[in-house]
Amino acid sequence: MQANAAWTPDQPIVSVRDVHKSYGKVEVLKGVSLDVRKGEVVCIIGPSGSGKSTLLRCINALVGIDKGSILVEGQEVHDPKLDKLELRKKVSMVFQQYNLFPHKTALENVMMAPILVLKRPKEEVEAQARRLIKKVRLEGKENSYPGELSGGQQQRVAIARSLAMTPDVMLFDEVTSALDPETVKEVLSTIRELADDGMTCILVTHEMGFAREVGDHIYFTEKGVIVEHGPPATFFKEARDPRTREFLSQIL
Repeated sequence: MQANAAWTPDQPIVSVRDVHKSYGKVEVLKGVSLDVRKGEVVCIIGPSGSGKSTLLRCINALVGIDKGSILVEGQEVHDPKLDKLELRKKVSMVFQQYNLFPHKTALENVMMAPILVLKRPKEEVEAQARRLIKKVRLEGKENSYPGELSGGQQQRVAIARSLAMTPDVMLFDEVTSALDPETVKEVLSTIRELADDGMTCILVTHEMGFAREVGDHIYFTEKGVIVEHGPPATFFKEARDPRTREFLSQIL
């Protein structure tokens, strides 16, 4: 997926406009709009069932939209002519479930997509995969199988696997919600380092302390709409909408 010739880095790298999505008669997204600029960390918070994960899946074209527009680097994600594989080279997604291949080692899991999808030479990919495993602080675990790793370690392999595609944007869908508190910290510090390196990140998260510390912009969704948004400093201290205040009072 080539960046649209008209797109320049001073424009949003991801632009969502009036997006609607229904499953049957249930309207999950009801006119959502948001912009993410290059290098920004955007956190999407809200109660379960408010459409957060669906929004990420729409950005990655894993699910279609009924109405609206999603642009990534100026390219319409839901253009029928768009090569979805090309899109997913640019926009990588890390899921709540790690989705690692159980019969492949950590190193092999990280190497698979660059070899099979990007058709890059094995030696070059292996060198990169070893660097990425070191980056997520799993040096020494290259030859371990997923079943030999903790949940937090598996999630960090999944992050390294996403990074191996050298994406421009990373989507994180509640990546810590299946982990115990000890390993949550490991995964969050890995994401924090990515953010510090300038990776554009969109996170659906329940980790409010992390959102406050790392996020550039917070969006609160409820029942398929964005109720309120703003930078963390004002969002957490001066939320104006009663629903936002109520939600924050229950979890902070």
